[in-house]
Amino acid sequence: MHPGRLIEELAGPWLARCESARRERRGAERQWDVGAGPKHDLVFTDRVLVTLVHLRTGLPHVALAELYGTARSTISRAISEIRPLLAARGFAVPDRPGVRLRTLADGFAYAEAEGIRLRIDGAETQVRRPKAGRPGRRAFASGKRKQNTIKTTTVSDGQGRLLWSGASWPGRMHDQTAVRTEGITEQFRLHPMVKAEVDEGYRGLANVFPDQVSAPPRKPKDDAPPGKHYAWHEMRRRQASAWICVEHTNAELRQWRPLQRYTTRREDYAETHRAIASLVSDRSAHRPTRRKLSTALALVRRDAF
Repeated sequence: MHPGRLIEELAGPWLARCESARRERRGAERQWDVGAGPKHDLVFTDRVLVTLVHLRTGLPHVALAELYGTARSTISRAISEIRPLLAARGFAVPDRPGVRLRTLADGFAYAEAEGIRLRIDGAETQVRRPKAGRPGRRAFASGKRKQNTIKTTTVSDGQGRLLWSGASWPGRMHDQTAVRTEGITEQFRLHPMVKAEVDEGYRGLANVFPDQVSAPPRKPKDDAPPGKHYAWHEMRRRQASAWICVEHTNAELRQWRPLQRYTTRREDYAETHRAIASLVSDRSAHRPTRRKLSTALALVRRDAF
């Protein structure tokens, strides 16, 4: 999305949020005219731009304060005001300007209405290790990455356009457990027409919904005939080709510095992830929808000379 349109979209919610906070502090209605009183060190446009730069590059608040010639607390306050507004925007819908998916249920309802085959995958972001003696220290230790991570789930369509991403969980949690906790299993029950492609980590989901969820085929035994091994390789290649686009979606998310290695408070990760995902969905939604070519034979007319 163009920064100008993004600023215009966020201006109303930001003003309403500021006025609500002032009303709560005053305990009464406004007594001064609109625009009266002390002015902000950073105007609203600069607050949005500072937040976008911080989310994209991960620059520290101190460095941004030096660039804008203001105090670090001003930068921190601006980011804490704009980031929740970005996180609450939801995800853009391809070919549907103005429509956004804000919950996982919205994504499944959209996929069922449009006949979209979903792609589901998990992603892990490295975070700081909790201090020794703190409860829950081992909860973030990922057995797969051998690091302390936070796990999220990504849902995209067949072109890798982001439809939903969120529900952050400690990295120690298995992908299948995260699916049940997030409610994806329940959404498949509520939307029996929705189909999806998953990887080996969601084998349990494919076992529960064999008609809806497609997972990689099981490898045949070593003493199986060569024909079965050739067929397994071909089936696995086709399934991976249909599923790999969601990995490209995760790669787009990792282009933003905070999702490569998150070095700040883990309590703010979920909000930061949703804010970045909403911006990534704006970009991916603008990709033109590819049309499937017809497999019917077409006669070629040859002009006679």
